[in-house]
Amino acid sequence: MKRIYTVVVAVLISMFAASTAGAQDWGRLLQAGVKTVQSMTISDAQVQGYVHQYINNLDAKSQVAPADNPYTVRLNRIVKGVTQVDGIPLNFKVYITQDVNAFACADGSVRVYSGLMDLMNDQEVLGVIGHEVGHVANKDTKNAFKEALRTSALRDVLGSAGGTIGMLSDSQLGAIGEALLSKGYSRKQETNADTYGYNFLKARGINPMYMATAFKKLGSISGGGSSNALMQAFSDHPDTNKRIRNIEKMGKKDGYSYPTATATKNTGKTGTVKKLNNVSTGNVE
Repeated sequence: MKRIYTVVVAVLISMFAASTAGAQDWGRLLQAGVKTVQSMTISDAQVQGYVHQYINNLDAKSQVAPADNPYTVRLNRIVKGVTQVDGIPLNFKVYITQDVNAFACADGSVRVYSGLMDLMNDQEVLGVIGHEVGHVANKDTKNAFKEALRTSALRDVLGSAGGTIGMLSDSQLGAIGEALLSKGYSRKQETNADTYGYNFLKARGINPMYMATAFKKLGSISGGGSSNALMQAFSDHPDTNKRIRNIEKMGKKDGYSYPTATATKNTGKTGTVKKLNNVSTGNVE
């Protein structure tokens, strides 16, 4: 609370200085100050509520694979037993699109694009999901939302003070989308999410080196300048190779090596997979 008061005082001082110079409008500065304070005091429940509104809106505008679609059947098999992160229930859906992407949000929504499922085997898909869920577990998605409030990217998003969650307008929903899906995480955040994904696979008895093979696939196709957040995270630059080496280092320490054979093979864009050679860690069930 002391920090909040400090921020308020700082805002008032800046408002006074600006007003004496005639450089700013008092009303706009006051609004900015209020949003700064609100972004610090917004609860986890409020963040989840606002993000959930955005996800519902995005689902309505996207081509979501129905329950009996092979992509959905495959994803449900891949994530069997993955139900929550830090007490937040997870829900999974597939977007039918050629884009290669996946994301997880602070409300527990995990969305996987069919283009990514076409590219990867089951273990690699689960590794990417583990990476994205890591951003939720590490509070990266929640902090991105708060940062957007501080920078006014989400104009007037808080409907009222206190714990009330107001309904968002289309423009506010769009601002949330820009903040959440275009957010570039820091190298430290990406590294921490990589480690989370590695341990995510390891805890499920799956060779965590599938994280590295997934990264290599993403890195090999990300040179085209794709705008989505996942592809930006694996753009063709030295940091990608460093992240792969970090996974290799952890694997070597834990006694893992690269899989000797691909465990599954995608057969076209139906989400169907064909079993090939077994690997020592088995297949996702």
